[in-house]
Amino acid sequence: MDVLASARRGIVDVCHRLYDKGLIAGPDGNVSVRVGADRVLVTPGGMRKADVLAADLVEVTLAGERVGGERGPSSELAVHLRIYAARGDVRAVVHAHPPVATGFAVAGEGFPPSVLPELICQVGEVPLVPYAAPGTAELAARLDPYLAVHDAFLLANHGAVTTGPTLDVAHQRMESLEHAARIILAARLLGRVNTLTPAQAAELLAGRTPGGSGWVDR
Repeated sequence: MDVLASARRGIVDVCHRLYDKGLIAGPDGNVSVRVGADRVLVTPGGMRKADVLAADLVEVTLAGERVGGERGPSSELAVHLRIYAARGDVRAVVHAHPPVATGFAVAGEGFPPSVLPELICQVGEVPLVPYAAPGTAELAARLDPYLAVHDAFLLANHGAVTTGPTLDVAHQRMESLEHAARIILAARLLGRVNTLTPAQAAELLAGRTPGGSGWVDR
C-alpha cells in the first residue's frame, strides 16, 4: 500500500475512533497526515467525522493550496500547517474536543505538571494556548511560542491538539490526554492532587524528547 492510500485509511480510522470514544461530536475536530515533502492529507470541513470516507479527504500543499479532493479542507487547516512548518519531525496532527480535557481549557488551566508518569512520558507538559477564534490565522499564530518543545496543547475555550511522528502516536496522545484529565479531575474531587518530586519528574523526562513516541508501560 502506498503512503497516500495508507494515510487515507489511517485518517478515516482515527476519525471514527475519535467519534466512537466521544472525543468529538458532529463535525467537530480534524485530522491530518504529512504525505510528502510539500503535501498534507486532511479531513474535509463541515463533515461529521463518523461519516468520513477515504474519498472525502483533501490533499493540500504546505502553503494551503488544494491539489486533490472534491471538498474544501478543514477550517482549522492553518493550525495543522503551522505545526508542520515549525516541526519537521511531526507527521500527523489530531484536533478534537475531549470533554474533560476541554473543561480544563474552558477553566483557563493547562494540566498540572508532574502528576502522572504516563502523561509526562507519552505526552509531555500540556500548555494552555490563549484564546483566538477557531478557524483563524490568529489561532494558528498563538501556537508559535509552544511548538518547539510541546507535543500536545489545550486551546482555551476550544479543545485540544496533539501531534506525533506517526498518526497512531498523535491519536494515542489525544486519548491519553483525555484519560489523564479524568484522573486529575477525580483526584481533585477526592480533595488532593499529589505531585511527583522534581527529581522523580526529571528522571521520567530524561528519556523523552519532543516528537518521540514516548515511554510505554511494559
